[in-house]
Amino acid sequence: MPSDARYAHPEAIVETAWLAEHLADPKLRIFDCTTYLLYETGTGRPYRIGSGRPDYEAAHIPGSAFLDLQGELSDTTSPFNFTMPAPEVLAARFAARGLGEGHRVVLYARKNMQWATRVWWMLRAIGFDDAAVLNGGFDKWAAEGRAVEAGTRSYPAARLTARPRPGLFVGKDEMKAAIGDAATCTINALAPDLHSGENPRYGRPGRIPGSVNVPVASLVDPVSMTFRAPHEVAAIFAAVGAEPAKRKLLYCGGGIAATLDAFLLHQLGHTDLAVYDASMNEWARDEALPIETG
Repeated sequence: MPSDARYAHPEAIVETAWLAEHLADPKLRIFDCTTYLLYETGTGRPYRIGSGRPDYEAAHIPGSAFLDLQGELSDTTSPFNFTMPAPEVLAARFAARGLGEGHRVVLYARKNMQWATRVWWMLRAIGFDDAAVLNGGFDKWAAEGRAVEAGTRSYPAARLTARPRPGLFVGKDEMKAAIGDAATCTINALAPDLHSGENPRYGRPGRIPGSVNVPVASLVDPVSMTFRAPHEVAAIFAAVGAEPAKRKLLYCGGGIAATLDAFLLHQLGHTDLAVYDASMNEWARDEALPIETG
């Protein structure tokens, strides 16, 4: 891969210095999207969901509001965590939080940018394109000694009309149909021990047959918490056969980590991308679905 590779949509990645200079922009809407997965054993579930709200209230980027991904931006009637709501429902919930037409939106998270990319991918799926992910998230912001504030913030309700883009999320039927299809590259964003089946966190150990592994952690610098350089990311995907001409189906445990992989493939100019929303939360539980290990 050429060392001069560039991201195709740089407007969707915001740096901390830029954000610090634009905090007073009245059209800017900044949201902390942090959620925590608290891993468990012996409970029959892969993890508990921990809200990032307490950490947000203790310290956040000045002016930013909080989005509760599982509590308000997911279909809580679904048997699976983090299920995408109907587009019109999701648009109304974003609008109630002050995200709407004419706004420039910046999304950030703590510890892992996948929470911000999940919200970004959801916004893209309902047709809102003026959103960006803060590179390095709150961790980089704080490490640089930038200003923070405590308490809570909110924005006035806005107007947002859903203009759905079909196909950015898929279900188990599409995933099953793609098995063995040479024109499709199915990518697992989970850690290698989950991909191989060594770790049975989601129930039946293993992966969707034929899928390749691009762990979300491999795409982020572990020190700065920022996205790796474009040429590095391009090389990682090329090494597993994720060619631009192929359709890419991305999955993980619950459709969160997969969005960071999808976000960076989008940045590299790949266009035929979809995230399996329920991912291994569904696949591993369904004995009728094939699985492989090793």
